[in-house]
Amino acid sequence: MNLLFDLSLASQYKSASQKARVMSEAWIESNMYCPCCGNDFLTHYENNRPVADFYCNNCGETFEVKSKEGNIGRKIADGAYQTAIERITGNSNPDLFVLRYSSDYQVTGLLLIPKYFFVPTVIEKRKPLAQSAHRAGWVGCNILYSDIPAQGKITIIDNGIVSIKEDVLYCYNRTKCLQTDVIHNREWLLDIIQCINNIKNEFFSLSDMYSFENTLYEKHPNNNNIKAKIRQQLQILRDKGYIRFLGNGYYQKII
Repeated sequence: MNLLFDLSLASQYKSASQKARVMSEAWIESNMYCPCCGNDFLTHYENNRPVADFYCNNCGETFEVKSKEGNIGRKIADGAYQTAIERITGNSNPDLFVLRYSSDYQVTGLLLIPKYFFVPTVIEKRKPLAQSAHRAGWVGCNILYSDIPAQGKITIIDNGIVSIKEDVLYCYNRTKCLQTDVIHNREWLLDIIQCINNIKNEFFSLSDMYSFENTLYEKHPNNNNIKAKIRQQLQILRDKGYIRFLGNGYYQKII
């Protein structure tokens, strides 16, 4: 991969965000394969398509690109809030490339967040634009990047080091068993994965998981039997090969 942006593409733009968008999308088109099926290239949609930026003409997966100079941080700026929610709940959300670049326009990081790691709770609603703004009343949103489980952040480039293609494909296919179109089920599964991630040890107990009961109740106030739901989700993750049941209320992380 050539990690340098083509600076000539930005010469006709004044806005820094427009320059970054044009150069990062061009870089994806020239350098990136499909991380889902391994197809050698991705096809760019026509400009201003509201759903996605790229698609794979082999497996049909669609992709959006978000780029940022420096570190990602806790949040990634996104578009209209209502559109984002409709895409997630309507299962038309694309997979997301998150691209990082340096001040001299060199790609330093790239990761993929599969679409089935998005739930409404990772979309933060921003305040409406002021009445004096060009798009008065428009409501944007942020993607709460830090709330997405580590398993949903598949590394393609890290600190300028490119991952082996086969490793990327393996990581993507490893997560596919977590895919579900039922948002309620997806929310619970990802919440439980985050709880497991927050336990530092490789081995953990059911009591460790019960310590997250109040946190989970805040997210799911209509569920009055949180402990039973925790046990159910642990069984699902065990069946999917993400944890190992050791007996007597003890588990081992495989994820």
